[in-house]
Amino acid sequence: MGPAGAWATLAVAGLLEVVWSYAMKRSDGFTRFWPAVVTVVAAAASFLLLAAALRSLPLGTAYAAWTGIGALGAFALGILVLGEPATALRIGSALLILAGIVGLKAASGE
Repeated sequence: MGPAGAWATLAVAGLLEVVWSYAMKRSDGFTRFWPAVVTVVAAAASFLLLAAALRSLPLGTAYAAWTGIGALGAFALGILVLGEPATALRIGSALLILAGIVGLKAASGE
């Protein structure tokens, strides 16, 4: 897999991290069956795709980007779907995460 494919794979892995974190929230501590199933399946798929991306990308870059994508997606879902507060400090902090992901991608030269 080339660099572009590795980054695309990593992006999908990060999006699946958003899916499993949201499903985990909806599972009420794994007491609701279907959200718990979605959590486990999406987490496994996310890990497998991360592992595939790690074949081509540096560990620190890939892991930081993967967790950053998941964190930003969960943050956005929290605000848009769960009614969490969208304060200036929270949004500014999320933008710093985004800047870190962009910086890591730029620094990778790919």
